[in-house]
Amino acid sequence: MNLTLENARVVHRETVKAQPLSFEDGRVVHAPVGAMRVDMRGYLIVPGLINAHEHLQLNCVPPLAHAAPFRNSYAWISAMREHLQEPDVIAAVAVPSEERHWHGALKNLLAGVTTVAHHDPWHCVFDAPDFPVTVLRGHGWSHSLGLSDETTDGAPRYGPSVRDSFRATSPEGPWIIHLAEGVDEVASAELARLDAMGCLAPNTVIVHGVGLGAADVERIVAVGASVVWCPASNMELFGRTMTPRRLHEAGSLALGSDSRLTGSRDLLDELRVAAAHSELSPRELLVLVTTNASCVLRAPDRGGLAPGQHADCVIIRDADDPHAALLGTARSHIRAVVRAGLPAIANPDCADWFTACGVETVAVTLDGVPKLMARRFARPTAVELEPGLEFA
Repeated sequence: MNLTLENARVVHRETVKAQPLSFEDGRVVHAPVGAMRVDMRGYLIVPGLINAHEHLQLNCVPPLAHAAPFRNSYAWISAMREHLQEPDVIAAVAVPSEERHWHGALKNLLAGVTTVAHHDPWHCVFDAPDFPVTVLRGHGWSHSLGLSDETTDGAPRYGPSVRDSFRATSPEGPWIIHLAEGVDEVASAELARLDAMGCLAPNTVIVHGVGLGAADVERIVAVGASVVWCPASNMELFGRTMTPRRLHEAGSLALGSDSRLTGSRDLLDELRVAAAHSELSPRELLVLVTTNASCVLRAPDRGGLAPGQHADCVIIRDADDPHAALLGTARSHIRAVVRAGLPAIANPDCADWFTACGVETVAVTLDGVPKLMARRFARPTAVELEPGLEFA
């Protein structure tokens, strides 16, 4: 289906342009011949968002209540063992893994996320042609120094060995690890340990980094490595987060929502938490979930709307400050989320667009607002798991 969105402003990394945006075969193109034209007057087109760190299968698991901050992530993991015996947690984990992964993807799609970096083993459902988001593949990962290579407070090892995983990962692809996730000496020592192991390189992507000191940050910048910032999860577990300015200036920072087990509801909420806990401008925050994320994750065909890139975008009301528009947008106020050039969820006034593209829809309400959703994404089990989403 050839399509041109007209009369909108399009957000690029350096500019915001009033221009038509055309899609063909799932990619952004220069104006195709015989394209269907859709009027988007008064709207802003933003690249599909990239969630640089997510545990898709954990979003329906009830969070652990705690009276005081944890000293590091390993202390939280230790406390989670008892939490996992709670009846509501047992019930949540009993939901089939495929359905929980689908629910996590649907949660992201509703907030304008079209690409996710999943930090757990690959699940076969990600290969389904109708999976709600693109899950990046071809990267290496380890869970953390304390769980992948050694036991911590009796916790079982989880995920591939740090050295083995790092060495098996192509230098052209990212290698991702939870690191310095805490506020104590254990967390603050982890970057030096990783460096001594020979696993700090330009393709190393550190998640969280709460315990990084100024010298650690300079070492990361010097090497050309990167950090994924998850401020909501950091504040929830440790009562503090990192200062992102230096890493942002170096182009070495992206944003992730972690999961609802510890973090924010979705990436839109994560952007607002990031704004509240930093001095980054709306424009600087927007690139953390678009162009910066594509660089950090080595995914150059995502996170932008230049010809040749994937035709993924989010359509929202225009504003005087286009970069701030997304920060003020609730997921229910998004006019449309587009994946591979096709509408995925949109306002009911986009019905003709769905029909012309041959996309079968189902009527839903999202936080009380009527929407049309592509039927292929609307698995009943996943819809049932998502608060605020209901079949109409």
